[in-house]
Amino acid sequence: MEQADFVHMVRVSEQASAHDSKAYRRSVAAFAALGYAWVVGCLVLATCLVAWLVPQLLHGRFRFGLLWGLIAALGLLWASLRALWVRFDAPEGVLVTAQEAPALFEALERIRKKIHGPPIHAVYLDDEFNACIRQTPRWGLLGGAVNTLTLGLPLLMALDRQRLLAVLTHEYGHLRGDHGRFAAWIYRTRLSWLRLHDSVRDDENIASAATRAFLNWYFPRFAAKTFALARQDEYEADRIAGRLLGADVATAALVEIEVKGAWLQQKFWGDHWRTAAMSAMPTGPFQAMRAHLNQAPAAGFASEALRQALARVSNLSDTHPSLRDRVSSLGGEAVLPEWSGRSALALLGEQADRWITHFDKQWCKDNASGWKLHHAWLGRVQERLKVLAAARVQSNASELVEEASLRRQLDPQADLRPLYELALQRSAEHPAALQGLARTLAGGDRTTYLQVLQRLWDAGADYRWWAARSAVDELETPRPDRLHDAAALKLWRERRKRAKEGEERAWEELRDTPYFSQITRHDLSAFELGEVQAELGRCKPVARAWLVCKTLREFPRRRAYLAFVELPGMADEDRFELCRWLEGHLSLPGPVLVLWAGESPTLEEIRRGAFEPIYSAIGA
Repeated sequence: MEQADFVHMVRVSEQASAHDSKAYRRSVAAFAALGYAWVVGCLVLATCLVAWLVPQLLHGRFRFGLLWGLIAALGLLWASLRALWVRFDAPEGVLVTAQEAPALFEALERIRKKIHGPPIHAVYLDDEFNACIRQTPRWGLLGGAVNTLTLGLPLLMALDRQRLLAVLTHEYGHLRGDHGRFAAWIYRTRLSWLRLHDSVRDDENIASAATRAFLNWYFPRFAAKTFALARQDEYEADRIAGRLLGADVATAALVEIEVKGAWLQQKFWGDHWRTAAMSAMPTGPFQAMRAHLNQAPAAGFASEALRQALARVSNLSDTHPSLRDRVSSLGGEAVLPEWSGRSALALLGEQADRWITHFDKQWCKDNASGWKLHHAWLGRVQERLKVLAAARVQSNASELVEEASLRRQLDPQADLRPLYELALQRSAEHPAALQGLARTLAGGDRTTYLQVLQRLWDAGADYRWWAARSAVDELETPRPDRLHDAAALKLWRERRKRAKEGEERAWEELRDTPYFSQITRHDLSAFELGEVQAELGRCKPVARAWLVCKTLREFPRRRAYLAFVELPGMADEDRFELCRWLEGHLSLPGPVLVLWAGESPTLEEIRRGAFEPIYSAIGA
C-alpha cells in the first residue's frame, strides 16, 4: 500500500469514528473477521483436499499431479494451523513476584479493582525508561489473552509513587471495560498477523506465498482501519488515570517523563559513555542514574525540553498522541511541574538495590565490546587533540574546527568559542566555524547570535536549513530582556520554509534514486570512522554495516551518505524503527539514509555495490 493511500484510509477511519463510534467499531470487527475468514477458509480447503487426495493415492491411483497436490494441500494446512496458533516470545527482563515486591502488587491490585480490569499474570522489571502492559494471544488467533506488565527500573527512579501509579493506571486502562476488551482484542489480532507475516516471509512453498500475498494486501489496511481505535484508546487510558489519581498528577507525570526522558537521552548516556576514556572496563550506569534522576533537571534544559516536546504534533508514525494533545485531553496545563521528591523504588521493597546491581552487571556484560571500542576511540581522540593543539599556530580553519569538535566529544561543557573565533580569523566565512560559533552563543546575546546566523545563511546553501531553524527557535522563545521582533521572525520563517523545501528535495533524491547510483566510497577521516564504528558497536542488533557517499544534485558539496546494516533475527517493523533511530544518532557529518539488508536491497546486492564493510560485530 502506498503511503498516501494509508494516510487516506486513516483519515477516513478517524472521520467515521468521530461521526458514529459504534458503527466504526462494527466495521473494524467485520474487517478483523475477514482475516479470520481467510485462515478458516484455507484450513477447510486444505482439509478437504487432504481428505480427497489421500484415499486416491492409497487406492493405487498414483500420479505426480496428485502427489504434488497433496504436498501443496499439506503446506496450506500447516500454514493455516500456524496462523491459528502463533507463538510469542517471553518478555525480556527479570520476573518479579509478589513475595519480592508486595507493595507493587498491592498497588496493582487496588488499581485493578477500581477500574474493574483483568488480572496481571506476570510482572517483569527491565532497564528501559518505560512501562507497558502487553496483552498477547494465549492461543494465537483462537483467542485467550496473557496480560504482562513490564516496568522499567529507570522509570521507578524518576517518578514518585503517585505519578508512577498514574502511569500504571494508564497502562491498565487499556484493558478495562467492553471498549478496552475490544481494543485489546484488536491489538492481539494485530500482533498475531504481524508475527504470522514474519514467520512466513522466508518460506518458499506455494501455501506460504499465498498467505504472504493476502497479508501484504490485508495487514496495511487492517493497521490503517484500526489506527483511530488505537489513538482513541490512548486518550481514554489517560482519562482513566486522571479520574483515579487526579488530572494534575497524570499531567505532571506526562511532563516529567518527557523532560527526564530527554535528559537521559541527551545528557546522561553521553556523559556515561565518555567515562570510557578513563577505563577499558565498562561501568554500570544505574547506580549513578538513580542519584541523578532523584534530582531536579537544570531549569534551562527542562524548559527547552518541554518546549520541543510541545512543538511536536501527533502523526501517523505512532498511535500515541503528542504531549500537547494528551495534556489538553486531560484538561491540564503543560507547564514544568514540581519535580518528584522521592522515587517510587520503595514499591520494590528491599530488593531494589539487588535489582540495580543485577542490571548494572548485565549492562556491563552486554556492552563490554562496545565499551572497549569506545575506549580505544577516545584514546585516539586524545592523541589527535595533542597533535592539533601543538600545531595550532599553523592550523587552518578546518583543523581548528576539527579540534573544537573533538574537544566537545570529551567535554560538552568546554569553552570552544575562542577556537571558532580563531578559525574565523583565518577564514572569515568558514561555514562549519560559523555553525560552531553559533552553537556557543545560543541562549546568550540575541543580537550577536542572529548576526552569526545571518553570516551562516550567506555562506552557502548547505547550512541554511540549520541557520533558519535556529533563528526561528530563538525568536520564538520569549525572553524577559527582549521585545518580540515580528519582522525578523517573519523573515526567518520565510527563509526556513524555502530551506526546508530544498532539504525535502535533497532527502527525496537520497531516498528515491537507485541505491547504488551516484555513490563513491565513504569520505570519513580515521577519527570520524572510529566514532561511527564505536556507535555501531554499542548497537547490539547490528551484525555488519556498510557506508557510501551519495552525490546530491540539490547540494553538490554536501556530504550525504547511505548506510546499509545487516540485522539478523529481527522483525521488519523493528528493523525499520532501528534504522530510523540510527539516522538520528550516528555521528556523521551529513544526512544519512539507513537501510537494512532484506528484499531490497538484498545482502548480496550490498556486498557487490557498497564496497567493503566499515563494521563487523565479533562473531558476525
